[in-house]
Amino acid sequence: MVRRFRWVAVAALCTALVAPAPAIAEVAPSTGFEDSRGARWTTPGEEAAFLSEVDRAQPDVEVETIGASVQDRPLRLARVGSGRSKVLFVCSQHGDEPAGREACLSTIRDLGYSQDERVRRLLRSTTVLFMPNANPDGHVANTRENADGIDINRDHLALASPEARAVARVMRDERPAVVHDLHEFGAQPPYYVKDFLALWPRNLNAGEQVRSESERLSERYVRPAVEETGLSTGVYGIWTDPETGEPIKQVAGDGQERILRNTVGVKNAVGLLVESRVEPLAGEDEATNNRRRVGSHLTSVEATLRMSTERRDQIESAITKARMDGMANRGPLYFGGADNEPPAPEDVEKSPACAYRLTGEQAARFGEVLDLHGVHSVPAGEGRIVPMHQPARSLAALLLDARGEYRLTEAEPVACR
Repeated sequence: MVRRFRWVAVAALCTALVAPAPAIAEVAPSTGFEDSRGARWTTPGEEAAFLSEVDRAQPDVEVETIGASVQDRPLRLARVGSGRSKVLFVCSQHGDEPAGREACLSTIRDLGYSQDERVRRLLRSTTVLFMPNANPDGHVANTRENADGIDINRDHLALASPEARAVARVMRDERPAVVHDLHEFGAQPPYYVKDFLALWPRNLNAGEQVRSESERLSERYVRPAVEETGLSTGVYGIWTDPETGEPIKQVAGDGQERILRNTVGVKNAVGLLVESRVEPLAGEDEATNNRRRVGSHLTSVEATLRMSTERRDQIESAITKARMDGMANRGPLYFGGADNEPPAPEDVEKSPACAYRLTGEQAARFGEVLDLHGVHSVPAGEGRIVPMHQPARSLAALLLDARGEYRLTEAEPVACR
């Protein structure tokens, strides 16, 4: 029997798309988190059994192993639905931020078991993808980093970790239109104490319309939905004055292209980072606090699915324009700045190269990473040529240009003739 519970502040997946509890079959499995009413997190063994049962019981759900962590724990991808449009949820990249993982696990079940016609219609038009535990070694060790000490959310360019490589492979092969990245944060009273934070791609190499749709996802869908449940929200990385509410300091949330929300934008997809507050609110015991953390993520997931449905055409148009601009090698490239920080003149390239030339040694060393990123290249003698007329044009420049702060290597630019 399903032991789904509701929160006073947050009704899990509460509005238009995800079915209420009565529409879910009584035989559906529950997570360890739900069984304990939030007193503990779902164990790895419970996670495996839960996903196996949902996969076995529901034809709309497919769970596959797409890689292994440093310590050989499975990296799984759950696929719910069969629609052409795709939405990806990356859950708990940081192992000591478990609430996103719990939200993703229960959402996989709720979507798969629902008999609500609104949900069935969603799954006919949209494939909803989940990486339910993006850092299984970190989860077991309760560490932010993976078992090699790598912060996965700073590894989405270099792809030094198997976990980041798995995310890149899903991005390349599935080409999701929207990517929603679930995290948690520590409050810093009195300036950084909201219950829930969100942020879109700030990197200027993300297409303007892609950034606009991403900001809309945060500011018009996710944050308002969470606020409707009685929780406070803010913009991630921005400290605010406790009396005026005005921003006074930026502590995170810049345009670094190696962070997933920015990498997603540069890869021509709408992206969003969300963060639930770890510290308990006044009067909350541990279990209540944990339920509030998970509940806010559940609400954000529902809001993302809602926008993905309501603005499917606009999102597709934004992505298509960004890809076409890449194919035409059109528009400037940015090696600094962000949407809230004008770039220095030397960080703006208004006349990009037509290609980058890799030596044989560079091609051998970095070819696999470029391929995982979906960056196209062609043989040229002992090396390879990376043309700039391709959808991954901005990413190619960030990876190969000498001005790229997190570049893989310094390749030779080939001027246009």
